[in-house]
Amino acid sequence: MPSLDVRSFPGPETIRRRALKNGLVVLARQNFSSPSVVISGFLRAGAIDDPVGQAGLADITASALMRGTPSRSFDQIYESIESIGASLGFGAGTSSTSFRGKALAEDLNVLLSILEDVLRYPSFPKDQVDRLRSEKLTGLTMRDQDTGSIAQLTFDELAYAGHPYRFPSDGYRETVGQLKAGGLRAFHRRYYGPRGTVVAVVGAVDAEAAIHAVESHLGSWSGGPRTPRPEIPSMAPPAETIRGRVRLDGKSQSDIVLGTPGPSRFDPAFLPAALGNNILGRFGLFGRIGDAVREDAGLAYYAYSSLAGGPGPGPWQVIAGVNPANAEQAIDLTLLELKRFVDEPVTPEELGDNQANFIGRLPLQLESNEGVAGALVNIERYGLGLDYYQQYPGLIAGITREEILEAARRFIDPDRLAIAIAGPEGAPA
Repeated sequence: MPSLDVRSFPGPETIRRRALKNGLVVLARQNFSSPSVVISGFLRAGAIDDPVGQAGLADITASALMRGTPSRSFDQIYESIESIGASLGFGAGTSSTSFRGKALAEDLNVLLSILEDVLRYPSFPKDQVDRLRSEKLTGLTMRDQDTGSIAQLTFDELAYAGHPYRFPSDGYRETVGQLKAGGLRAFHRRYYGPRGTVVAVVGAVDAEAAIHAVESHLGSWSGGPRTPRPEIPSMAPPAETIRGRVRLDGKSQSDIVLGTPGPSRFDPAFLPAALGNNILGRFGLFGRIGDAVREDAGLAYYAYSSLAGGPGPGPWQVIAGVNPANAEQAIDLTLLELKRFVDEPVTPEELGDNQANFIGRLPLQLESNEGVAGALVNIERYGLGLDYYQQYPGLIAGITREEILEAARRFIDPDRLAIAIAGPEGAPA
């Protein structure tokens, strides 16, 4: 195992955390080895909050925040950011809206002033919303002709029937096309507020001064949800394997997505599952899946597995791009690997190699202000504790082959999967 000095990682000695009176949480860590400062955070407004028939509303609301406020036009917002060589952006996901910005440390208050303005006072000008909606519709038209995207959408509909996760965060053309500026304003009034919002600041600013700066800009913010969001419901695998196929003519490739709902990040089984997933379809040339389906059999252009985690039962899935004539063989080989994964423990060599991989890449993830800011947000989002990254090497080193097998058996049943295929005529149904 790599030998690391965990004292250099973010921990209780170097992280400052403060919950403001309005419910917003600020985390800060100073780093004077770089002249920059990074802000990163999230608020609890995501696609699962989209009203029925308005899929994509959280996404377009986040994208429209910087299109204008009562005190700044769209052009003025971007001129203010670019004039100091800074960056700021927003994006909505399934359960939250995230933001990230970067500037020279001396311009932190300028960046926070813009963040405050667009978070608290977006005006959603009609002309800008109309333009943004057109851009979104163009993107959705392109998405709906992409075999990988359509296979993923079909998988979500199969694996998450009746669950909020069945809807794409960017919506559909028919729902996004109906969204208006008034709907964005109503969504913002209802879901944007300080409670549940997290802001992390990392860089060449004293940690206490950074917290004070955030408080001066966002400490008086009010509004938003007054009650905690209900827990995201769990999701069982299908009662039996179910398949879906979408025909996309004129394509030379079929994409396959198969899998099942997996563990949330809050689940104690998440780390063993994540380590097991690395063995299954990530490590080296995409693990066992890549070796069997792509390297040995030559049936795929790419083949790998992924584990989403997150606050709810995100998917544990295998993704492959294949010649349409090879789709059934690729699925069969993948199923064999999944059966082996749940029938017998990983080998000691696989365990050791992947533990070393997880531990060894941690310093690289934490070497930049962006990486540390993301780590602080992760700590707060999932209640991991300020010493999590100092404890992380030991947590990974302590995972056993039996724990990985237990996690695999708990979430993966090769006879109860959702299998989605998107591609040209002749792809299997």
